[in-house]
Amino acid sequence: MKIIDRAGTRQALPFNTLIEAIARMFVTGCQVPTRHVHTVGNGKGAEGTVLIMPAWHGDYMGIKTVNIFPGNAARGRPGLHSTYILYSAATGEPLAQMDGDEITSRRTAAASALAARHLARRDARRLVVAGSGRVASLIPEAYRTVLPIEDITIWSRNPEAARRLAGQSSLEGCAVRSSPDLEQAVRTADLVSCATLATTPIIRGEWLAPGSHLDLIGGFTPAMREADDACFSGSRLYVDTVEALQKSGDLLGPMSRGVFAAEDVAGTLESLCRSQPGRPEGAHVRTVFKSVGTALEDLAAAILVYEG
Repeated sequence: MKIIDRAGTRQALPFNTLIEAIARMFVTGCQVPTRHVHTVGNGKGAEGTVLIMPAWHGDYMGIKTVNIFPGNAARGRPGLHSTYILYSAATGEPLAQMDGDEITSRRTAAASALAARHLARRDARRLVVAGSGRVASLIPEAYRTVLPIEDITIWSRNPEAARRLAGQSSLEGCAVRSSPDLEQAVRTADLVSCATLATTPIIRGEWLAPGSHLDLIGGFTPAMREADDACFSGSRLYVDTVEALQKSGDLLGPMSRGVFAAEDVAGTLESLCRSQPGRPEGAHVRTVFKSVGTALEDLAAAILVYEG
């Protein structure tokens, strides 16, 4: 069995290649059972969530294990750790173990960029990133693969982390800055991408400009929310998979209050990749994309790493 470290995993997943691989996998499809979600505690106040995400397609089968411990931020450690193992779908033989953190973060950013390619205005240039973690740090590069981004503002609950991330960015032809004022940044943005572990809304619908695109990455449990109800009013809503309607607090809360119904969802990444029309040209309607992640994206990434 191959052991592919973080650097090797990252090198095999440039965003232009990864975005296309995920799009192809959504078109061809694969078997993706419902993920296992478990709460884990050590009896000393630390508590986390464990996700087990299998998928198989063609010659390959993969299983990702993800450990999410939000309390790690206070310890100065990443809140997410994961491992990916790729197997032969014919024999069950383990083929490779890969850095699951790289696969998770890069495929997450790639999926959001893929959605934005279909849903954002083609002239969208101003991007706001809410968050300063691993996924947030990749959003600008991923989005610039599909859109002419030239102005990026980074916000975080930790202003120093936002300043540090902005200072580390080296995107040619692009102005990158941090801002402590999220409302002001959002009001002038064409695109807003949220990659946080928030449990109460940080984005308000009244801030969103006409024709803007809102990307909600962070919330993956019913207790997590990044957007208030007004973000969905008058917007066209898309999800990565229908599982988002069962897992996401961003969606479950508004649905329970009658803001929208499940049948109001305009499409999924699968339907968009299979040629469903996305945003109409010149439309001023707002779009919202909510993702909770899918093992399909992990498998597409893992195959790239293994075959690369």
